[in-house]
Amino acid sequence: MSSSTPKGQFGKRIVVGVGDMQAASKEAGIITTSALGSCMGLTVYDPVAKVGGMLHYMLVQPQEREKARANPHMYALSGVPALFRAVQELGGVRGRLIVCAAGGAEIMDDEDGHSIGKRNHSILRRLFWKNGIVLHAEDCGGHAARLMSLDLATGKVTSTIQEEETQLWPR
Repeated sequence: MSSSTPKGQFGKRIVVGVGDMQAASKEAGIITTSALGSCMGLTVYDPVAKVGGMLHYMLVQPQEREKARANPHMYALSGVPALFRAVQELGGVRGRLIVCAAGGAEIMDDEDGHSIGKRNHSILRRLFWKNGIVLHAEDCGGHAARLMSLDLATGKVTSTIQEEETQLWPR
């Protein structure tokens, strides 16, 4: 690890790839992901139990159900519930969860009208509204890819665009 690599209280780092999800306790250090262009990064953290997780989803839903079964974390409609379940299985309590999001940018010209980043962000907001989930902070939209990290010991969530870090939580 280089000196610029973020380290948690315990010096460890879990990398979440595209279409991936990880959940862990504070001993795991930091969970991080990169390449959040039109994709969305979502963190869920319980500050009392000191457990949390991160999802990096690419699309709202697959065209075919078999694709969602093969890789549920690639899609919002299957990945978001999986993240909440995983954190709750580690001892997280729904009413205490701090939820942050980043990504949803429009990296490429949208001449074909797909607006993948906007759709990814919009479905997340709708899912939360329908399920009574509070989104505590977000860094979404624009035209640049982001990095996102969650320190499991402190709950600190950051979003970084071109070396400029923004702390999403705590504020």
